[in-house]
Amino acid sequence: MKNKHTIGDLRQMQSLPLSAKIQMTRQRIRGWVDEFGEDGVYVSFSGGKDSTVLLDVVRKDYPSIEAVFVNTGLEYPSVRQFALSKENVTELRPKMNFRDVIIKYGYPIISKEVSLKVKETRKCSNGYASKSFNGERAGTAYDYSSYSYLLNAPFQISDMCCSEMKKKPVKEHEKKCGEVAITAQMAEESQARLTEWLVNGCNSFEKKRPISNPMSFWTEQDVLTYIHTYNLAIADAYGQVVVKNDGVDGQINIHDYLGDYRGCQYETTGCKRTGCVFCLFGIRQDLERMVMLAEQEPKLCDYVMRGGEFSESGMWQPSKDGLGYWFVLEWLNVHGNLKIGIPNREYYIEKYGTERGRLLLTA
Repeated sequence: MKNKHTIGDLRQMQSLPLSAKIQMTRQRIRGWVDEFGEDGVYVSFSGGKDSTVLLDVVRKDYPSIEAVFVNTGLEYPSVRQFALSKENVTELRPKMNFRDVIIKYGYPIISKEVSLKVKETRKCSNGYASKSFNGERAGTAYDYSSYSYLLNAPFQISDMCCSEMKKKPVKEHEKKCGEVAITAQMAEESQARLTEWLVNGCNSFEKKRPISNPMSFWTEQDVLTYIHTYNLAIADAYGQVVVKNDGVDGQINIHDYLGDYRGCQYETTGCKRTGCVFCLFGIRQDLERMVMLAEQEPKLCDYVMRGGEFSESGMWQPSKDGLGYWFVLEWLNVHGNLKIGIPNREYYIEKYGTERGRLLLTA
């Protein structure tokens, strides 16, 4: 099957002004609604900033379109409250909780792609996936040799959390209601999403499970610019969207002073990413994620960090006390040199450390 787009197409579209991107996104949404009808589509709404922008764009043209929020229990409380405060939001819940998902499948580490490759390679050490780690495919998008240390991790690693906690409830909803999704996925977010866009474009009409990603050619800065420009309300976990201050702290930003924001770069004063607060996907780009969680939701963070135990098979997993992330993060820092911030690190090591654990945490 021939790709609908090239990398050059993406770069050209990403370079367009935001106003042009908004119009192109609206056109793709209209094409989707024309195909399936207003009652046949829904906005996949996580309560995060990307899907908040998408919902705003969609409902400016189609105010009555349904939003679907999957309440996994893994969201920041403020994100959950924000999502459910919107009109016409259908709330779904998964059948498995996150602790059970980790015990059954493993921890979500680095990214969906990396976790999947680790899982597959551990099942078959000389299979196709193993080539991603041994350098045979070096120089390609599938070269994960820098993550080969994960193959020896003393805990299971898996990409199944999203499948169990988000995809399954959504698929059941789609089957029951006969609806198809509009999502805020962007090509720049991962190799998988880039490949999806290159092959199918924004509106994947031909897929067995049709899906629309009308913001595929947007960037993180586009999302932040939209929020700032239109004064769009977002979940409290993000704080505010402000102009990056390259000047002296405490001095007024020149863009704010002039009221001219052309060419500005933006950032949030709170979380950079919300998503599932227990998830370690994207942790390399957000090393202080758990530190931020400890500041905003200390009790929730403590449950994530504390506890843990070795199973009968010798693999680390959650215990009744908590999810045991302190050990997982420490092991990643020791063996992967990731430098992830671990709140109250010494306390957790002292309280929950064992002789076996200390040996495994030695480089």
